[in-house]
Amino acid sequence: MRKLMMLPPNPNALRYFSTVLENDPSREVRLTSVTLLPGGGSNFHRHPGDQWAAIQEGEVTFTIKGQPSRKLKAGDWVHIPRGTVHRNQNLTDKPSRSIELVIVDKDKPQNEQVPD
Repeated sequence: MRKLMMLPPNPNALRYFSTVLENDPSREVRLTSVTLLPGGGSNFHRHPGDQWAAIQEGEVTFTIKGQPSRKLKAGDWVHIPRGTVHRNQNLTDKPSRSIELVIVDKDKPQNEQVPD
């Protein structure tokens, strides 16, 4: 049996709202602003739902496990389908900021860390 490892809350994330998805109380919609400090980022993880991220400032290196990394700059966006193993990193010397919208299963762990 696989042990789930949860990611700790990001102290650089500001949640604007979280609400039940209309006509589907089993799912939740969240909008969050995320700041990645230089050298910051996440380990590989997945979510129980879909995620959209739009870069507002700086640069984020986005990686889907097993694929080449992509550099996302201000104005770029990405859709991350349910269960996609991915990570975000700021490999620059300046902070980056993105806005993230997720539609996830309610009452389930929102992040599952995946070994590198």
